[in-house]
Amino acid sequence: MCQHHPQCPTADCSDREAAHTVAHHPEQGWSLLCNGVLLFEDTGELLPDGQIIAPHRPLASGRVITAA
Repeated sequence: MCQHHPQCPTADCSDREAAHTVAHHPEQGWSLLCNGVLLFEDTGELLPDGQIIAPHRPLASGRVITAA
């Protein structure tokens, strides 16, 4: 899907959020990355294969919030 050079990280890479944004809808709270990942404003993600990545916002203390 990615046409950038060098290519953006794929959806299964740990740095997948570094891919370029191809559609941004802040009024709806999501962005589509060129690797097919839907990135939500709460930092949750939906991968192209349907896998859900729980929100992982950092707290002010440096801890990370994750869903159980």
